[in-house]
Amino acid sequence: MTPTPPTDRTRPSENPIRELVSIAAPTVAAMTSYTLMQFVDKWMVSRISPDPIYVGAQGNGGLAAFVPIAVVMGFLTIVNTYVSQNLGAGKPERGAAYAWNGLWIALGGAVLLVPYGFALPSLFEALGHSAERVALEAGYGRILVFGAFLTMASRGVAQYFYGIHKPSVILVASLAGNLVNLVLNYGLIYGNLGMPKWGIEGAAVATVVGTGVEFLIPMWSFLFPMHRKFGTRSGWKPSWSHISDIARLGWPGAVMFGNEMVCWAIFMVKLVGGFGEKHSTAGWIAHQYMSLSFMPTVGISIAITATVGKCMGMGRPDLAAQRAKLGVALACIYMSVCAIVFVVFREPLVRLFIREGTPPEDAELLVRLGSGFLIATAAFQFFDGLAMSLSGALRGAGDTRWVGVATILLSWGVIVGGGHFVVWKFPQWGSTGPWMAAAAYIILLSLVILARFWGGKWKTLRLIDRPEAAAHRS
Repeated sequence: MTPTPPTDRTRPSENPIRELVSIAAPTVAAMTSYTLMQFVDKWMVSRISPDPIYVGAQGNGGLAAFVPIAVVMGFLTIVNTYVSQNLGAGKPERGAAYAWNGLWIALGGAVLLVPYGFALPSLFEALGHSAERVALEAGYGRILVFGAFLTMASRGVAQYFYGIHKPSVILVASLAGNLVNLVLNYGLIYGNLGMPKWGIEGAAVATVVGTGVEFLIPMWSFLFPMHRKFGTRSGWKPSWSHISDIARLGWPGAVMFGNEMVCWAIFMVKLVGGFGEKHSTAGWIAHQYMSLSFMPTVGISIAITATVGKCMGMGRPDLAAQRAKLGVALACIYMSVCAIVFVVFREPLVRLFIREGTPPEDAELLVRLGSGFLIATAAFQFFDGLAMSLSGALRGAGDTRWVGVATILLSWGVIVGGGHFVVWKFPQWGSTGPWMAAAAYIILLSLVILARFWGGKWKTLRLIDRPEAAAHRS
């Protein structure tokens, strides 16, 4: 039987760099936009009062809310894999069912999170936080938890557009959501524009509404323009086979993201925050810059997943490896630049979050602590880029278990176990000690993932029915 010739959708690109950049550029911009939303939130909250409690409370509340959300989002990242592989196989219309069932998973997760939202005050009280701090942390986190469906659904439908190689839709949505968030922050945090003055809770409301905009724009495109092209509305009913596919490959990512968030929560709230509120505030300032650096790399990782998935759907693991290496190089170069910026400009970066009127001794302590944290962060930037980009490549091929298990073992062993060890054995290092343990974790994880990728087992995986590779070797 003569093989079917490749179509435009399945034919390999003659310019692999252009193909990767065409997906990565809007994806990175969208991830950067999302991070900027968080960055602006934290900066605007830091203007409420010279008291650093607000920044720390926002960080703790946001992290507590995001831990369970990250679990569901870990499942949804695999939507990209199935959509891109079906695109490569010349069956893009099959991808919509995975997007719909991702939304059903998001809805179920949001319902299950409601009791958790009500339990947040008890969680922070159990950590020994003051009543004022608990009120701020729980108030901010509860709003994010109750708006979790919009957060999870927006990320889920975004994975469809990444997989179908239409990331510009998500970029437009992210920019619009950021604009809405900025305006509402200005109004609801400070009581401007005729809006009520809700302080830190106003920032949470603005984030949820902005995220809602990020969901509605791609959802409109999914239901109408994409339906005319791929019949996307036809697969809206829950399908246990599709949910099973997502769960089968998505559970390692779900466990990995959730577990890593728990470990980072212990790291930020207990290990670093255990030295006092100023240490917590300085830690969250450094963490914000860390997020600002790695979220664009998450965008590169998503683009690698989409390109590797398409190549694997075509039956071309050789092309998948080439695309992955290009993405890894791009991620590592970018993260190395971030490391240099963190070291050279560490003091002004920290001072950006210190409000005028803060007692000089408090300001100098924050600068000293935050600067040390940024140096520790710079030490693992290259390795973080390596780990995230290679994880994206393995995810595109459907090889998810190795990374998930490695993350669990190393995060508990090095971030939590190593962090407690340095606090106990080297108390003279203070709150910088746990940051050194975090750097060791990222470096070790990147080397383990590199070994998995280099081993090449991922090249033999087959997730979907696809054309024979011979059909694409002309």
